[in-house]
Amino acid sequence: MKSFAGKILFLDRCDINTDEILPARYLTEITKEALKPYLLEDLILEKFNPVSDINGKSVVVSKANFGCGSSREHAPWALEVNGINLVIAESFARIFRQNMYNCGMMAVELPAKDIDLLFEKFAGLDAHLETDMQSNKFTVTAGSKKEEFAFYISEFDRDLLVSGGWLGFAESRY
Repeated sequence: MKSFAGKILFLDRCDINTDEILPARYLTEITKEALKPYLLEDLILEKFNPVSDINGKSVVVSKANFGCGSSREHAPWALEVNGINLVIAESFARIFRQNMYNCGMMAVELPAKDIDLLFEKFAGLDAHLETDMQSNKFTVTAGSKKEEFAFYISEFDRDLLVSGGWLGFAESRY
């Protein structure tokens, strides 16, 4: 199972689409690793620099409708090769969310009030997130600030994570 912990990249915008996560012009690359430098290259967000802001981050926190747009696995792959295995948002495009779990990655929805609290209390800080899969809680810390957030994932999605994604899940059962 992948790690679902680390420093947080805050993306304060709704409707971040798959073309912004990974521009379509790179879909011809033949390896996942080749996608690495292009993650969020076309994302327009004030004070965001993909070259310097992504490095060292393992978790994305964003607003509603993350991953909307074209349905393709390349967007989660670009996150994965950059060490980002967890995206937390108010909501996700259905296909993007499932592609994340199919790749053994987490896409977790939290209520708007929790997302707002995360941004208010931790955005702009060196925030770190830990995931407790047993108790379904995220713990976010930055200096002396600390908050816990309960989350829910289905048993099927949990099985996909434990198996490393759909291929591992299918291989272990069929």
